[in-house]
Amino acid sequence: MRASQAEKAERFRALHARPGAFVIPNPWDAGTARILAGLGFEALTTTSAGLALTLGRRDGAGVVTREEALANAKAIVDATDLPVAADLENGYGHLPEAAAETIRLAGEVAGLVGGSIEDATGDPRRPIYDFQHAVERVAAAAAAARALPFPFVLVGRAENFLHGRPDLDDTIRRLQAFEAVGANALFAPGLTRAEDIRTVCAAVSKPVNVVMGLKSVSFSVAALAALGVRRISVGSALTRAALGAFVRAAREIREHGTFAFAEEAIPYAEANDLVGGP
Repeated sequence: MRASQAEKAERFRALHARPGAFVIPNPWDAGTARILAGLGFEALTTTSAGLALTLGRRDGAGVVTREEALANAKAIVDATDLPVAADLENGYGHLPEAAAETIRLAGEVAGLVGGSIEDATGDPRRPIYDFQHAVERVAAAAAAARALPFPFVLVGRAENFLHGRPDLDDTIRRLQAFEAVGANALFAPGLTRAEDIRTVCAAVSKPVNVVMGLKSVSFSVAALAALGVRRISVGSALTRAALGAFVRAAREIREHGTFAFAEEAIPYAEANDLVGGP
């Protein structure tokens, strides 16, 4: 019997409450979700970049709709019995009401048990929402999360470091404000220095998510846990790793006329078993 959404929500909340850090990898479709579940991961979260690239679109350009993102999330939810959260970008709208509606739909329609709302605008001329507006958006999302009939883990994301604003003080100020208005977990993607990660974790009381899979940044799960991190995602890293292998194989064929890449490919039977499931 498949777990109910409420049961998955309780399992997801428990992961955040237990000692140490857990890894929540980012599949981009139902097949990769099944593979990750088969490999023993305990929860999953979507990747907006992975979805955009799969659809043949640029990430961060606002060209993936809320309906497309939630349909992708639902396919991942339906593929396994694991708790699934989602990268919900800025809530697919600038107003607090848009963020709230996205959270409602995430829980009621897509079957998600968690999701993030970020303070990035999508406008390169003004990439980060003003402080008060950013807080109001997370507050509205938190209210919508609380209205769901199960514990939805809302993540408040401060995006300074991804948009050329490496202002740690402002990032912490935003995370503390997101916590104060009801975010259940916090995330400042782009942190790469141990001292910054430690400072952020010490500045808030809710669980902090850190993204790994960045070039030249390689902390182990144990090292991140020692810094105070409770949750580790990998963003688009698995998508890009798969695309890297794909491009290398295609270039080998096109440029050299050889097929040595097949030696490193996952065996057909293993892929079939992992994706096909029981």
